[in-house]
This record gives sequence, C-alpha cells and structure tokens, in this order.
Amino acid sequence: MTPEKATQLKTHLAAIAQLLYEESDPADMQTLEGIEMTVREQIQAHVSPELGHFLSARLAAQQPDAHDS
Repeated sequence: MTPEKATQLKTHLAAIAQLLYEESDPADMQTLEGIEMTVREQIQAHVSPELGHFLSARLAAQQPDAHDS
C-alpha cells in the first residue's frame, strides 16, 4: 500500500471509528474485554457486510455474463 493510500485509509477508519463509537453503549466499554466485544459486534454488523457487498459486486462485474456464451 502506498503511503498516500495508507493515510487515506487511516482517515476513513478514524471517521468510521467515530461513527461506531457514537452508536456504542459506553457502559459496555469499561474493560478491554468490553471494548473488544463492542468492536467485534460493530465490525460484524456494519463493516464486514459492506466490504462483502463491495467485493462481491466487483467480482460480479469482472465475470463474463452467462448469457454471452
């Protein structure tokens, strides 16, 4: 990854982290275990599905259409 892309990624991740923090229950984040569980739940609920949809769409766009055969 280029330094420019790494910087861009960090910027986007900071914004995502802020949004997810705002949607988290502070009472659940009083311990390292609680923080880990909250992060894991947020990633599974919001981040991973979006990444999966994006990557699936990219793959589908690269595949030749079955009707073209």
